[in-house]
Amino acid sequence: MSVADWIVLVVTLVGIILYGVWKSRGQRDMQGYFLDNQSMPWYIVLLSIIGTQASAVTFLSAPGQAYTDGMRFVQYYFGLPLAMVVLCITFVPIFHKLKVYTAYEYLEQRFDLKTRTLTSGLFLLQRALSTGISIYAPSIILSSLMGWNIYLTNIIMGGLLIIYTVSGGTRAVSYTQTFQLVIIFSAMFLAGWMVVHLLPENVGFIDALQVSGKMDKLNVIVTDFDWKDRYNIWSGLIGGFFLALSYFGTDQSQVGRYLTARSVTESRLGLLMNGLVKVPMQFLILLIGALVFVFYLYFRAPVFFNEAQIKKVYKSEQGTAFKAVENEYNRLSVVKQAQVTAMAAAIKKGDEAAIASGKAALQKTESAAEEVRTRAIALIQKADPAADTNDTNYIFLHFVVNNLPKGLVGLLIAIIFLAAWGSIAAALNSLASTTVIDIYQRMYKKEETDGHYLQVSRWWTVAWGLFCIVVAQFASQLGSLIEAVNILGSLFYGVILGIFLVAFYCKRIGGTATFWAAVVSEIGVIAIWLCNIVSFLWLNAIGCFLVIGIAALFQLVIGKEQSLKPVGEKN
Repeated sequence: MSVADWIVLVVTLVGIILYGVWKSRGQRDMQGYFLDNQSMPWYIVLLSIIGTQASAVTFLSAPGQAYTDGMRFVQYYFGLPLAMVVLCITFVPIFHKLKVYTAYEYLEQRFDLKTRTLTSGLFLLQRALSTGISIYAPSIILSSLMGWNIYLTNIIMGGLLIIYTVSGGTRAVSYTQTFQLVIIFSAMFLAGWMVVHLLPENVGFIDALQVSGKMDKLNVIVTDFDWKDRYNIWSGLIGGFFLALSYFGTDQSQVGRYLTARSVTESRLGLLMNGLVKVPMQFLILLIGALVFVFYLYFRAPVFFNEAQIKKVYKSEQGTAFKAVENEYNRLSVVKQAQVTAMAAAIKKGDEAAIASGKAALQKTESAAEEVRTRAIALIQKADPAADTNDTNYIFLHFVVNNLPKGLVGLLIAIIFLAAWGSIAAALNSLASTTVIDIYQRMYKKEETDGHYLQVSRWWTVAWGLFCIVVAQFASQLGSLIEAVNILGSLFYGVILGIFLVAFYCKRIGGTATFWAAVVSEIGVIAIWLCNIVSFLWLNAIGCFLVIGIAALFQLVIGKEQSLKPVGEKN
């Protein structure tokens, strides 16, 4: 990066930190640290929800996902708007009425301590693992730009995030996310504009869309039903609905965002607006990836997008063989340039026969190039057996660093850092609040002062941050990060959602039946995933229905009916 890029990057990041510290001044108790005294207006709640969900993984990996697999990933979000409506009717008023710090406090009032502890434990496990992956995402940038060791970079990035989160609490997270998103959306818009601007003079936005569509990258809706297909309209609407319902309704990193609202109405407005904004936002981010694909049809793409890994291969015994494969790939790139130009001309003329012929020729060359890439990846793995051979996460980063003008590169890198800081800070904050409220305070220290719990919360933030850094050290082997995070969530979210739905609607089912149903269901979900029976989105619905069905069965076996306790009554 240039000096201008480094100045933009440093000024942006330092400005965000100072803004967060300034906004978080005066916090002296847990109510302020975790809920900001429930003083947030709906638009801050909205931006905080989006900022928590839209991590660095979203902005780094999603364009690469569209580049490699098209835009069908957007179907993953189709069930989200409906989930927001259900949450506003059921979850939000209950949580506000109880005046809870965490979602899991309600489960003890409805069931018992063991069910509350199990549910909070499942949340802590999946959220900590997901946060570790999120720490790895911005580490990729520093590692790639500076040539640093990825493991050392994870430690540095995680350490900065721990300091940022411990010093701020919820108010810093929420208000800095608002500022961050303004910068993020502005920079992503500029990135999309630059992709089109950098195309050949005779190729405009519509032309790029047409080429992308012919190459099957605008496959937004896939109607074919297949249990193992990860992204189609059925898995998106049904599996995505249950995933969104669980994520926004039972994941403390999100519940903690809308519990900061000053009223039920403000929480509902924030969630409903999120349902309206999220799908088009994700669509536009994926569209950038589809446009980057077109850009690399007209201009030479690298045989492997992780340049730091290529440099390592050059220095190894495989260097000569790799350069030969690279030259072969570059020759195919020249062929693709001529073919895409011819196909674009045929599209402008409306010559369907020429379009079909051009598409077939281009797809054949793409297939040949992919075979060459496979050989290149084999050489990379031979040179470094521990190498990350999936470069999906580096595609957008490569485009930004090598093609955008000075200053804008620094801004785009900054937004990925900002997205990471916002989502990871919210996650660490939720991990600390759940640990302190649902475990430490409930089971160990019940009658301490608010100052004591605040201090313990800060220490638990540090502890969870260290744990997430350890997880980040293993994230390089997970492939596409945006898929890895969502698969991990799907292993747990359905079961957690099932527990809450039993609590809300199955008044005759007690805590013991629900507890053991959750344990059995979680084992079942993991077994289904390991056997590759269905795609991961379906695990959310399966886990939910397993808990409800098995809990009902266990309750019949136990033979004891338990009525719903009055809200607010504790064991």
